[in-house]
Amino acid sequence: LPSDTAPTALAGLTNAAMIRIDFPAATDGRGFTLAAQLRRLGFKGRLRARGHVLADQYAMARRSGFDEVEIPDDLAARQPEDQWLARADWKAHDYQARMRG
Repeated sequence: LPSDTAPTALAGLTNAAMIRIDFPAATDGRGFTLAAQLRRLGFKGRLRARGHVLADQYAMARRSGFDEVEIPDDLAARQPEDQWLARADWKAHDYQARMRG
């Protein structure tokens, strides 16, 4: 799905096995909203964020409902696996939980 997909178009997609949502730029957060809306509509399949997702955004991607990310090779070279693994425990990077703690 492109990041500018209308929320009204999501209801017909809840039975898909997998949905890939494009992130054309790291500053375009509409994909997070689409993912959260799909999960609220009952989507149970695989949800993949594709494109310019940064390691710093991984926790937000997981909280929004994404199962995985697919990034271009040049971005992966600048953000090695250890940066992603540092954010793998996405519940630990929850701002609200840290403020309550």
